Amino acid sequence: MTSPIIGYARTSTVDQEAGLEAQQRDLQAAGCTKLFSEQLSSVATMRPQLEAALDYVRDGDTLVVTKPDRLARSTADLLGITERLRSKGVTLRVLSMQMDTSTPTGKLMLTMLGGIAEFERDLMLERQREGIAKAKADGKYKGRAPTARRKAADVLRLKAEGKSADAIVEELGVSRSSVFRILRSN
Repeated sequence: MTSPIIGYARTSTVDQEAGLEAQQRDLQAAGCTKLFSEQLSSVATMRPQLEAALDYVRDGDTLVVTKPDRLARSTADLLGITERLRSKGVTLRVLSMQMDTSTPTGKLMLTMLGGIAEFERDLMLERQREGIAKAKADGKYKGRAPTARRKAADVLRLKAEGKSADAIVEELGVSRSSVFRILRSN
């Protein structure tokens, strides 16, 4: 009997349906018998389907992802996940790099490529910050208007009408902390 091959797919937003479907198709083509998928940013505190996949895998299994950035948010995160898998006797395959951590070369490649991916992301964020700074200097960038602050008058009015914080949250669609922040500042 062959060991199970488990796939994990992730896109950053729900708008990326085609990307998620492409990952799922590639994972099934790679022989994955069970798939875990989610649509949320890798910077999200919890990635429930990733946690479910990591809890599900057993000794001798292989976890497969299409690209390393679908699995981890940084080199440290990637290495932590890889160590967690290794401690359970699970190998990791990354399809885009034809990498398999069951081999010494695969382990080396994972560490090196994880570092390169983090370096590229840092460069991209640096370029983004530079672009925003230039746009601000040119008066073309204002940033996102704080949603709750625009509704401060409504929060105060509803509170004066005797509404509870929970009722204000429900009616205006702002967070509970924003309601209390507005009430404290007035």
